[in-house]
Amino acid sequence: MTQALFQEKLQVLNIGLSSFVDSITRTGGSVLQIEWAPPAEGQPEVGRTLAQLVNLLSVETANQTAFDAYQSAQPVLSGVGIAGKALPNMGERMILHGGPPIHWKNMCGPMKGAIIGAILYEGWAENLAEAEAMASSGDVAFEPCHHHNAVGPMAGIISPSMPVWMVTNTTDGNQAFCNFNEGLGKALRFGANGPDVITRLKWMGQILAPALQAGVEVLGGVDLKPMMAQALHMGDEVHNRNAAASALFLKRLISALLKTRTPSADVAAAVDFIAGNDHFFLNLSMAACKAMLDAAHGVPGSSMVTAMARNGVEFGIRVSGTGNTWFTAPAPIVHGLFFPGYTTADAAPDLGDSAITETAGVGGFAMAASPAIVKFVGGTPQDAIDNTNTMTHITVGRNNAFTLPALNFAGSPAGIDIRKVVDTGIQPIINTGIAHREAGIGQIGAGITRAPLACFTQAVSALAHSIDDGQ
Repeated sequence: MTQALFQEKLQVLNIGLSSFVDSITRTGGSVLQIEWAPPAEGQPEVGRTLAQLVNLLSVETANQTAFDAYQSAQPVLSGVGIAGKALPNMGERMILHGGPPIHWKNMCGPMKGAIIGAILYEGWAENLAEAEAMASSGDVAFEPCHHHNAVGPMAGIISPSMPVWMVTNTTDGNQAFCNFNEGLGKALRFGANGPDVITRLKWMGQILAPALQAGVEVLGGVDLKPMMAQALHMGDEVHNRNAAASALFLKRLISALLKTRTPSADVAAAVDFIAGNDHFFLNLSMAACKAMLDAAHGVPGSSMVTAMARNGVEFGIRVSGTGNTWFTAPAPIVHGLFFPGYTTADAAPDLGDSAITETAGVGGFAMAASPAIVKFVGGTPQDAIDNTNTMTHITVGRNNAFTLPALNFAGSPAGIDIRKVVDTGIQPIINTGIAHREAGIGQIGAGITRAPLACFTQAVSALAHSIDDGQ
């Protein structure tokens, strides 16, 4: 029997170090390699802390509470407001930005350029030099959009007189806000601040915003969740691809605009602007995701992530059970497809609040619904499906309101669990635009990145301490 065993072809299941594979294959054996690494990149203290949280009943119960609140949220576009009046606790000389907190001196080029543009837009300074001096003097306060129930793409800049979308979660009553999408090219969110940018922003505030507000009033609000779900069935993932969602929104809006007293020239201009911008719905998608996740925030003991955001220097996450603390790590460079003439050397580190979409189970988590997105961010349609499937290993559940045709209409994986991220080493995937590292040049490509693992190891330790303190 033993002799017969040694005469059979060697078949090995190898776990961990792949260096063992070569010697086996050289002798004619076959090997199935199982990728494995110790949790928390082998950090013993974090590993022990993680072990205390895994399968802990209080955490499981808290996560179900948070996830249920997220799933039951019904984000409705309720109107258009002015940031300084609509956003809670926004000061008169305050500018909001994307990502976790950061001081002016540490900001990346696109964010500094966008802040200078916002100061010019507000009329606080007459020229670029004066605006930069004001920004660096301390006369203007800078705070994250997330600290004011808001989100903004890329630099994420919101200043007091800018128009904002107002989204209400009708289930719980919480509100979320987002600025308007300017379109591609030279845009404030990429740090552009020339006269054409300021002129467009003023038109958006004076003409576009009143027209949209009038249209939303006629509609009596717009349910965003069904619109996002329909767009997922039409090839969007409502982060980097919003062609279907923008068209669906415009379809609803046009008939309403025609019933308002808005001058016909303004209606035509508004329709042309939206029709020419396939990314227009992105800011509505972000506000809807923010409203859903804020409903899940603040559940004691929950390990569910409620925000992922980047400021071009740091990547940060917030967790339902750890309050408003940010857990940060250096923002990664996005690797993907670059526009002609640009390379990774030109790219700013990851930037913006738009990863709120992935946090809510769409965007990169719903790439299976959007095979065409790979033409924008790189990879193959199978990669898009694989990325979605992989995220099921680090999430609390599936959102059955956001079903994915390519996966037999299974719900999108949602509710990132910091414990599962640290345990598996699988980092949440994000598909995103790539900004030039210098202000004003704009978007230079798009690609895929992953949330840094260090954010999640910090969060696991903090959650364990909060549970110990509460016992």
